[in-house]
Amino acid sequence: MERGTLKIRKARISDLKYIHKLINDFAKREEMLPRPLSELYESMRDFFVCEDDGKIVGVCALHIIWEDLAEVRSLAVDKGYQKSGIGSILVKRCLREARELGLKRVFALTYIPNFFKKIGFMDIEKSSLPQKIWGDCLRCHKFPECDENAVIINLQ
Repeated sequence: MERGTLKIRKARISDLKYIHKLINDFAKREEMLPRPLSELYESMRDFFVCEDDGKIVGVCALHIIWEDLAEVRSLAVDKGYQKSGIGSILVKRCLREARELGLKRVFALTYIPNFFKKIGFMDIEKSSLPQKIWGDCLRCHKFPECDENAVIINLQ
């Protein structure tokens, strides 16, 4: 696939229906949790998108959990753009924002821990994360038998 100019930016209202589709396409394959459109509107400011000549080809969110902790979530890259570094670029942009905000740690729950480890994340026991994060887990059909891996990065 021929690529144009890739650009990372904050999500806009007009992006949300496509972000919804991209995330829920992954959710149908049980690669991430589905997100209702109403939740995406509420958390729109968490999201970064990658666009290629105006077409959204990737998405990732930085969701603040507490004063020193955030989660990288909803990382999804269009199938035709996978393995091109877009996922890493999006996660690194979230980490940059986390540093700018003064956060100390960022975690992710993932089926692909090695992807995050290449960026500097380390394995962590899910049980060591604060109970506040389990709100999303309660909506998951796999709860309490979660098979995702928890990874974390210290930013200081």
